[in-house]
Amino acid sequence: MEDKKTIYSFEDFKHIMARLRAEDGCPWDRVQTHQSLRDGMLEEAYEVVEGIDIYQETGDDSNLCEELGDVLMHIVLHARIAEEEGRFTMDDVIQGISEKMIHRHPHVFGTVKADTPEQVLDNWEAIKQEEKHEETITQGMKRVAKSLPANMRAAKVQKKAAKVGFDFEDYRQAAGKVTEELQEVMEAAEKGRPEDVFEEFGDLMFSVLNLSRFLNVNAENALTNATEKFINRFEYIEGTAEKRGLRLKHMTIDEMDELWNEVKHRKDVDV
Repeated sequence: MEDKKTIYSFEDFKHIMARLRAEDGCPWDRVQTHQSLRDGMLEEAYEVVEGIDIYQETGDDSNLCEELGDVLMHIVLHARIAEEEGRFTMDDVIQGISEKMIHRHPHVFGTVKADTPEQVLDNWEAIKQEEKHEETITQGMKRVAKSLPANMRAAKVQKKAAKVGFDFEDYRQAAGKVTEELQEVMEAAEKGRPEDVFEEFGDLMFSVLNLSRFLNVNAENALTNATEKFINRFEYIEGTAEKRGLRLKHMTIDEMDELWNEVKHRKDVDV
């Protein structure tokens, strides 16, 4: 007879995490702090995103389910640490997010009208500004978390400026700014001043992000795609070189470029 599988509830999971944090619990879990868990939380969040991508590509959501569980573990562990320190509990976390969802969805729980996703987002942002007592656009920009990936943070700040009309007219103007900033990077490099190169390169990246916004391109995804494409093409030139009895480290850049250009025009290679 097959053993009946144990079914766990959210309350059971909270008790499991409390047990791991107990004096006779797990040595690793017991020594964790908010700071020590910081990088792990970021890593798990990215793995959830990868799970979403896998599901999108293959229809297999098992990875997504598992990674969501890992994020939940971090959330409950953070709440448990706070509870032990007498600051807040998991129930406080749930209470807070429940109140926030009700307050920020007046078109569902109140009388406000919002028929489109765009109207919902406008209402959401207005409510956030009211909650945070923001009186200026700058305050909203400063609220964008510095811990976000730089691409994402730049895009969010640019969108806030655009809402009040501080923006280019179209993608052509945005592209012109990219050209201008690239020229300034080159001028700084030619002068041999690293601090200026650093600053101008940041301006260049900021301008490229701005252009991506005008082109409705997710810069993070576009860069990920370009990286994958580079790996696939590099794999081809390395494999082709080996088949021809060559080693990349013994080849000239012109020889490698020849293989690179070859793979760019191959229709039977996923690049």
